Amino acid sequence: MPESPLESVAIACAPAAEIDQSHAASAVEREVLDLFDQFREPLLRYVLAFSLSVSDSEDLVQETFLALFQHLQRGKSRHHLRGWLFRVAHNLALKRRSQRNPSDSTIVAEGSFVDPALSPEEQCVMTQTRERLLSVLKALPERGQRCLYLRAEGLRYREIAEVLDISLGSVSVYLERSLAHIARALQR
Repeated sequence: MPESPLESVAIACAPAAEIDQSHAASAVEREVLDLFDQFREPLLRYVLAFSLSVSDSEDLVQETFLALFQHLQRGKSRHHLRGWLFRVAHNLALKRRSQRNPSDSTIVAEGSFVDPALSPEEQCVMTQTRERLLSVLKALPERGQRCLYLRAEGLRYREIAEVLDISLGSVSVYLERSLAHIARALQR
């Protein structure tokens, strides 16, 4: 889009360093916006798994991307940004959860999907299976749950290890045990 005459004059009169900073900031903004479009929903799903309210979870996702903007603006590493985003969101969610008043009984509503093509009996079986899986998932150790959630969001084992600050072997063990518990629950 062509610049207005006033913008052209302002650019012509501005020091070169100021123009470079302006262009760098807009490049960082574009990069953060692209990453926001790509990772907002996976981060929101992950943060919601901490049993925070939807509004708290959305706030944490916003804080995560603000931290990313500041990180990139300072010229810090762009290496493994997906893992970096999940680690920051993870730490913010832990902090928010620990600050929450224990008497605050905010419960995230679990959405239920009913396939109209299923018979009532099939719907009942599906609901029972879903409830059994949710109870098995909630009974897993927290790190096992986190490993499953992060893996479901497409993170590789190494990225999960970085997010949760555990060894690669621990990620493998947690995922193996968690999946075995879920498999046993499905066989019942």
